[in-house]
Formats: sequence, C-alpha cells, structure tokens
Amino acid sequence: MSQPIIKAQDLHFTYPCVEGVSTAVLNGVDLDIQEGSFVAILGHNGCGKSTLAKHMNAVLLPTGGTVYVDNIDTADEAQLLNIRRTVGMVFQNPDNQIVANVVEEDVAFAPENLGVPPEEIRRRVDDALKAVGMYEFREHAPHLLSGGQKQRVAIAGVIAMAPRCIVLDEPTAMLDPIGRADVLRTIKALNRERGVTVVLITHHMDEAAQADRLVVMSKGKVVADGEPRQVFSHVEELKAIGLTVPQTTELLWQLRQEGLDVPLDALSDEECAQALCNLLRAD
Repeated sequence: MSQPIIKAQDLHFTYPCVEGVSTAVLNGVDLDIQEGSFVAILGHNGCGKSTLAKHMNAVLLPTGGTVYVDNIDTADEAQLLNIRRTVGMVFQNPDNQIVANVVEEDVAFAPENLGVPPEEIRRRVDDALKAVGMYEFREHAPHLLSGGQKQRVAIAGVIAMAPRCIVLDEPTAMLDPIGRADVLRTIKALNRERGVTVVLITHHMDEAAQADRLVVMSKGKVVADGEPRQVFSHVEELKAIGLTVPQTTELLWQLRQEGLDVPLDALSDEECAQALCNLLRAD
C-alpha cells in the first residue's frame, strides 16, 4: 500500500474563546489518506468535517495532536508553501476563490504567485481548463458563468498549482443538480485519469457513495470508516447520529424491516433493481 499523503494523529482543535466559552470541534481524530485515493468525509452540520478539511493544508493548525502532509508537520511554518503546493483547497463558494475578470487569468493567478515560468503557466492553464471541461470558456468573464461552471474554474485554479491532493470542502453545496453532477464528474476524472488524491467533504449521501472510501464523523470523532457499501449498510447506526442513507439502501432496509431477505450493500440503482428482481423471482 502507498504511503499516506495526509496523516492526522490524535488531532484536537478548539476554536478560541467567544464570551468566555471555548468550542472543542475535533476530539482525537486519527486518519490516514492514501495517495491516489478518493475519500469522502460525511457528517451532519457541526460534526467537525470542514474543520478537519482546513487542517489538511494548514489553513488551521491543531491545538492538540499532529497533522502530516507528505511527512511534513503542518505546524512547521517554514514548510507552509510546500504543504500548500502538495494539498490544494476548493471551498464551498466559488465566488470567494475567483479573483480575476477573465477565466484564464484567474486560473493563472496561483501559478504566477508561485513563480512558475510564463511558458509553463500557459501550459498549466490550458491543461487545467481542459481537465475540467472549461477550455472553451477561457476568455469569458467568470461572473457570467453558472454556479457549476464557476466551481469548475475554481477547481482548475487549484489544478494549475499541480497539487498531488485536492481537498474539496462541500463544493456542491450551493449548486443545482446539474452543477453538482458536473463537479462530481470532474472530481472523479481527476482521480481516475490523473491519479490526484481527492478528499471530498460532503453532506450529500449520493456524492459520498461515489467515493472509494467513506469516513463518517460525529461530535468531532471518526465513527465509521470503510467502503461506502459497507458503511451505508449500518443503517441503524447512521440514523442514530442523525444521518440518512442513499435511497437505494433505505428502500432495501425498509424491506428488511418487513422480513424480506434483501442485501443492504446493493448501493447503485442497478444493484438495487437486481436485488428486487431476485426477490420477486424467489417468490
């Protein structure tokens, strides 16, 4: 197995006091993210998943424990640039990451600040825009794009930095279903075709189901970790912490409650349909 590109050990984080009250958000997180993997981190609002994401490229630093990026301690200020070259961040609102008036200039912004030579910047910008399916919009004004298109431009801006890992903190939360689907396709292609490590923070069950690995958080801790079909089969445990499951799993679970013999790990629509066909044949 490859070495973890991100490693959290006994990670604690407490936000500073507000009116004399400190808020502990992460309570001893141990997590390894293997290079080349596609990991979804799922949990209800306030569970700590976005705070964890911000530790993955030193936007936040631990108040206890350690986070390593490519074996570099994120608390090492001298290594901050290397950490952020290794792990890029995409946030929920693309408008907060778009800084230029032309798409290709926006994508070029970060490489320029990293001192990348002009010819290499041109290659990276074209390559990144093609990777997210936005090359034909390279001379457009970002503010005229749809939400999904803006988010893909924001992702291209991170790709142009050539990171080995991209952490996306609820990148589809503000998008309509078409925009969400576009962004998910882009994320999966980056992982499958380019080998970029992807960490997707989400509260959408259908998005989490598309990852290779699913990490579930509750009250600042990791409470489940495994393949999505395995994690989602623990329906009662997920419901107990306020989460739902994909509609396919919910349907099969309800049938099981009625005493019918169906599998809970049939996650896709096709697998669920096959399970129902098998059930009808058995009758």
